[in-house]
Amino acid sequence: MNTTSNTSRRELAQRSADGIEVTLYWGPLDDSTTVEVRDLSSEDAFEIPVPRHRALEAFYHPYGYAWSSIPGFLPVRATAART
Repeated sequence: MNTTSNTSRRELAQRSADGIEVTLYWGPLDDSTTVEVRDLSSEDAFEIPVPRHRALEAFYHPYGYAWSSIPGFLPVRATAART
């Protein structure tokens, strides 16, 4: 990860429910948006780069967005169960 962009990104929204924390970030250096998902019980996490026009969709439905937009995406637990 690029430390410069990581420290300069801005949190736009954050929510949590049932031990899952979802945060929407904006990177002013490259005008990027990302959604970070953390499972607080297992400490699993992933981050999704998202086009700005789909940022709220990814924020409210991160697993559905990732599954439909990222080829081969499986949640961490599903991947571990298959191996």
